[in-house]
Amino acid sequence: MKVPQFMPYVDMEEYEAIKHCFEINWITEGPKAKEFGQQLCDLIGVKYGVFAPNGTLSLYLALRAIGVGPGDEVIVPDFTFIASANAVEMTGARPVFVDVNPEDMQIDVEDCQRVLSDKTKAIMPVHLYGFTANMPEVMRFARENNLLVLEDAAQALGIKRDGKGCGSFGDVASFSFFADKTLTTGEGGFVCTNNEATYEKLLYLRNQGRINRGTFVHPEIGYNFRMNDIQMAIGLTQMKKLPKIIELKQNNFNLYRDLLKNCDDVEVVVPGPTTAPFIPFRVVLRVKEDNAKGLMDFMKENDIETRTFFYPLHLQPCFKERWGTDSRHNREHFPVTQDAYNRGVCLPSFPALTAEEITYVCDAIKTYYYQKRKNAQNS
Repeated sequence: MKVPQFMPYVDMEEYEAIKHCFEINWITEGPKAKEFGQQLCDLIGVKYGVFAPNGTLSLYLALRAIGVGPGDEVIVPDFTFIASANAVEMTGARPVFVDVNPEDMQIDVEDCQRVLSDKTKAIMPVHLYGFTANMPEVMRFARENNLLVLEDAAQALGIKRDGKGCGSFGDVASFSFFADKTLTTGEGGFVCTNNEATYEKLLYLRNQGRINRGTFVHPEIGYNFRMNDIQMAIGLTQMKKLPKIIELKQNNFNLYRDLLKNCDDVEVVVPGPTTAPFIPFRVVLRVKEDNAKGLMDFMKENDIETRTFFYPLHLQPCFKERWGTDSRHNREHFPVTQDAYNRGVCLPSFPALTAEEITYVCDAIKTYYYQKRKNAQNS
């Protein structure tokens, strides 16, 4: 049996929605964008939102809209996809990395104090794997230090913490609709805010420095960061499916946890009680041994596709070359991130994953550790 890491949850419904765009001859950004955008704002719990071509550019727009630019520093968790830091680099600012907490690998607010400088302009908590950053603590830290807050919620659409939607805590938030996200448009991003002035800035930035098309007077510098109604049609169809997508993802997570609960060699990472609803973006394991490579190699031999956790940003060659002399990025400051990368495994996780496939994956994990103990006894 071959089990992929991920497959998008799309079918003929999305195809029919795309076909309708051609039938009405409207394929650029138009009426479907307004409808989809309002549905997203209602889901997240915010007043305003704009689309972007992808999650990275969504982060860039958000940073620019709150005034981040050359000479500034932005606090970014060391444990995240590199796009979070690359978006900061795109503005001319500098990402400064902090460690994460050992429970669910979200930003360690206490460690943020260590990297503060007179150049620190903003903090970017990243909600990873369906877990939520401790936003009350992030907001407290930001207020005490006069920082702006950008939530990277690429993996957190529909998730709430303490009853409040991810993406509605900070000054601005960014979402992604890449193929592996809970809701996809193939590619795409969304920036949202409750601040009207920030929203106006976003409108200028994404539409060539003007708010409305049809005029050739451009009050500000801007760019073409629009999506199109073909993508919006996919998104609207996905929104109708969202309750089912969430149900399937939760059922899969629960089955993984039940099948592995007596496997002492691994730990299924679970969210804290303040995250509800929990919508698992990935099913993530930490192995009890020092390194997960052996398990991942065994899974590959059995046609099961797994992934490592994110490689620590402070060790990324591109950032070591640029910021390697900054003592704030010395290895000793990131024990949790380094340990997570060494021991973390992302298991196959997508809505259409079957119980048979999940059972096959869990049986493979148990078989690997059984064989490993048996070999150790015979040696």
